[in-house]
Amino acid sequence: MKQVVDVGLPPLKQAFSWAVKAKGEMLFMVAGPVRPDGSIDTGSIEQQARLTFANMQRATQAAGTSLENVTQVLIYMTDIADMDVIDKVYRESFSAPFPNRASVGVAALVEPGMKLEVVAYAMIP
Repeated sequence: MKQVVDVGLPPLKQAFSWAVKAKGEMLFMVAGPVRPDGSIDTGSIEQQARLTFANMQRATQAAGTSLENVTQVLIYMTDIADMDVIDKVYRESFSAPFPNRASVGVAALVEPGMKLEVVAYAMIP
């Protein structure tokens, strides 16, 4: 059984939820550079990364957990040259022991101008 977590962002046209709390002890979430009004930040990679990880923080708090309990992160980026900037912001959001992580370069994301999307899994105490 799973339950969608209200993270305060508008509903999507696409077939996914911002965060899903699984019965048991896990949170499954996706985050991107989406502003509270639903618009996409298409600015610099640093701006997009900050907003993406802030949205992840928002999702974990809404589900009753925190970034400290994130166990795995999958980063999708449209330009692998952005990894250093993404990693800098990532290190401001997470501390050791860091979550398991994979970083993947992709040709494009669904929203034009969107430079990264992050999938993550967290434990709920």
